[in-house]
Amino acid sequence: MKDEQSKKLIEKFESHFIEVIDIIKNSRINALKSVNAELINLYWKIGEYISNKLEKAEWGDGVVSQLALYLQAKYPELKGYSDKNLWRMKQFYETYYNDEKLSPLVRQLSWTHNLLILGKTKSASEREFYLHLSIYEHYSKRELERQIDSGYYERSMLSRKKLSPVARELKPDLASAFKDTYILDFLNLPKNHSEKDLRRALVSSFKDFVLEFGKDFAFVGEEYRISVGKTDFFIDLLFYHRGLQCLFAFELKIDDFKPEYLGKLNFYLEALDRDVKKKHENPSVGVILCKSKDTEVVEYALNRSASPALISEYKTQLIPKKVLQRKLSELFIQEKERLK
Repeated sequence: MKDEQSKKLIEKFESHFIEVIDIIKNSRINALKSVNAELINLYWKIGEYISNKLEKAEWGDGVVSQLALYLQAKYPELKGYSDKNLWRMKQFYETYYNDEKLSPLVRQLSWTHNLLILGKTKSASEREFYLHLSIYEHYSKRELERQIDSGYYERSMLSRKKLSPVARELKPDLASAFKDTYILDFLNLPKNHSEKDLRRALVSSFKDFVLEFGKDFAFVGEEYRISVGKTDFFIDLLFYHRGLQCLFAFELKIDDFKPEYLGKLNFYLEALDRDVKKKHENPSVGVILCKSKDTEVVEYALNRSASPALISEYKTQLIPKKVLQRKLSELFIQEKERLK
């Protein structure tokens, strides 16, 4: 009975007191942020202390193990002070203490997130990439680990995004919001899958799809119908991008990119802008997601395109991270040679 009364009370006053709820929620979030920042500061200071003791040769390596045993005996209720974790605190401090750009960022993430980035990245630029990405996207531990393991950083650096001239002009931030290659290993697609299989798998795995493409996407519809004249047409997937404030039409292709795909996409974008787009929204963007592509063919096709369009390819299996790292090293060497 009480539950029913509480439900009716909430429904009655929901619209009146929503701002109070927002105040409470924001306060809780800020409290959690404050607690997390204090915990990171604590681990930073312990790492600094150990680092200084070892650097001045006041301690040997064995003293860290003795410290861990002492803390566990002195404060048995406290967790996280094993010798392994104390060494991580030292590494954490030594990695960031001299970096004015990154040291403030680590305090915005949990210790678990920081350990993932510290343990799975190879360079300062890669660490910076994942720190910014985690803060912006509010990744969970699982989401962050998946992005690192899928080589998100390497794929972004290697990406040669092909945008139509109109897309570059209307949306200068568009290139940074998309990757040249998307990893859809979570779909478990059969080798000989159809476009219908691909579409349905993406919709049924929506959470993983949004993780790969970006959390600013809001789903609008599958096989979204638009009517032009007396004919109905269907867009494979339609999304709205909150950051760019525009509709995104996805056309899915299970073969190599063909120039004629672009004509159909341009038609869809024109229909969306005329009949679906709201006045305050930006022009719609189209994405052709295909199994593979010839970059020269893509460049020729997009150069005369009158609509904001992108061409990306998808892979149904993870690209080995070592392969991506090798390609990235080769790219850096080529760039270095070019600048000589």
